[in-house]
Amino acid sequence: MGKIVLNLDARMAERKVSLNQLAEQVGITNVNLSKIKNNHVTALRFSTLAAICEALDCQPGDLLAYLPEDG
Repeated sequence: MGKIVLNLDARMAERKVSLNQLAEQVGITNVNLSKIKNNHVTALRFSTLAAICEALDCQPGDLLAYLPEDG
């Protein structure tokens, strides 16, 4: 089975937003946002995803990608 990955770092770079700035805007800790950014999570609340999308002015599909097992 493939996996879902988050491209949060690319979107943050495009928007020139630091980890600290985004964590404050989203209302989560730097540590938790870092785990999300580095794909070290197995679940993500829709409310957190929505807050990230609002802060970065993007859609969930801009942040999520599917990688097949062999990719």
